Amino acid sequence: MASQPNSLDNVHAPSEQTHVTPVTIAIDLVLVAVFFYKMFGWVKSHVPASSPGFILFFGASTALCVTGVFWMAIQMFRVVLAGEKRLKAERAAK
Repeated sequence: MASQPNSLDNVHAPSEQTHVTPVTIAIDLVLVAVFFYKMFGWVKSHVPASSPGFILFFGASTALCVTGVFWMAIQMFRVVLAGEKRLKAERAAK
C-alpha cells in the first residue's frame, strides 16, 4: 500500500536541469590537484622508509585516498547547496 505524499516532506525528485558544467569540473580539478599536492607534501615526510621509491609510492597512494574523500566532500557540498537554494526558492515563491 503506497502512502500519500505529504506536502511537508523534504524529499524532492531529481530536477531536469544539471548542475555539472565545464566550469564546475575545472574548479573541482584545480581544487583536487592543489589538495593532492599539499597532502602529498605533508604525507611523504611521514612515510617510515628511506628508499625514495617507497616514499613516492606510499606517499602518493595515501594522498590519493585522502584526496578521494576530499572530492566526495566537495560533491556532497554541491548537492546540499543546490538543494538548499531550491528549497529557499520554493519557500520564497509561496
